[in-house]
Amino acid sequence: MVDFGFNIKKARSFNLTTSDLTKASELLERVPSYRLCISCGGCTATCSARQFTNFDIRKVHNSFRRGLYSGLDKELHKCMLCGKCTLVCPRGVNLRSLIINMRQILDSRTETL
Repeated sequence: MVDFGFNIKKARSFNLTTSDLTKASELLERVPSYRLCISCGGCTATCSARQFTNFDIRKVHNSFRRGLYSGLDKELHKCMLCGKCTLVCPRGVNLRSLIINMRQILDSRTETL
C-alpha cells in the first residue's frame, strides 16, 4: 500500500425516513427563519467561539436538521451568544434565537415538563 499523505474516509450515510425529526420540526415552528438557511458558512466564519473552541454552528445546524441530536447539547453550550453570526447571515436567519431554542429543545429537563 502506498502512503499518499491522506486517508479516504468512509462515507457517512443516514436515512431521513427513519430519523426522528420531531425536534427539528419543533425548531422550525419556533424559529421560522431557520428554513431560509442555505448552509453558506458565514456564521461559522465569523464565530467568536470558534476562535477558542472547535465550535462549528453550520455542522450543528445540519446535524439538527437531519435528526442527529446526540452531542449537540454540549456543542451548543460553546456558543457565547454574541450575535456576530446573525449580523453576517445573508438570508436573515435569527441565529441567536435558533441557538437558544435548540438548547431548550435538547434540554432533557424541559422535555419532561
